[in-house]
Amino acid sequence: MPELPEVEVTRRSFADRIAGARIVSVQLGKPLRWALGCDASALVGRTVLCVTRRGKYLLVHLDAGVLLLHLGMSGSLQFAPVLPPRGGHDHFELGTSRGCLRLHDPRRFGAVVFADSLDDPRALKLLERLGVEPLEAGFDPLLFYRALRLRRSSIKQVLLAGNTVVGVGNIYASEALFMAGIRPTTRADRLSKLRAARLHAAIVEVLQRAVALGGSTLRDFSSAEGQSGYFQLDARVYGREGLPCRVCETPIRGIRQGQRSTFFCPQCQKP
Repeated sequence: MPELPEVEVTRRSFADRIAGARIVSVQLGKPLRWALGCDASALVGRTVLCVTRRGKYLLVHLDAGVLLLHLGMSGSLQFAPVLPPRGGHDHFELGTSRGCLRLHDPRRFGAVVFADSLDDPRALKLLERLGVEPLEAGFDPLLFYRALRLRRSSIKQVLLAGNTVVGVGNIYASEALFMAGIRPTTRADRLSKLRAARLHAAIVEVLQRAVALGGSTLRDFSSAEGQSGYFQLDARVYGREGLPCRVCETPIRGIRQGQRSTFFCPQCQKP
């Protein structure tokens, strides 16, 4: 599933190029997770102002309204002056004066939703429960610690939930916990202020490094320019079960948490 770094990499790969473009056509394929929320033809003639991100949602701000895009489990965006004819897994296409933006999503868990504004109930339903953005100034170490003190679940599950801090997906949670020296099964409310501060710093560092490396391409993720990510080649624990820890050479362990794979070093990461 594309996580925050992949979504941010995607945003950066086309945001500047589509800004100022006028929408000239909209084509829909098979239904996605949620309906568009307006007649597609009503978008024609509107202008793209900018593209921002909230968690794993891309927000395409128009001169009237906003499109909220989610890549789901297997989605990716392409943006180019000209694209090949649409295939069976291409379910949304925005033709503009500066190029074509296309959502490719084999599993159709992605979505494109129109809202009149970010205060529209349709937008609030998707965005209002998201946690703090980890790559923005509002992600404060002390506030993070205080939020963890209220959570009795394992720290890995708290990170994945997205309502304390948003966008720390499975790969990046495993990597940040390793960097902070915290066992993923440790209860969130039992972390000391010092350990919470270490985790806060690790989350920021891991996500920044992931964005710099273009995200992670485990199956078919690519940016809107068709570029793959390389963070997975830099992983310390994720996907390395049975292999020696890069720090202490203890074999990396793999367990299941909430139906997701978790990887950690039993020597370097303490309960």
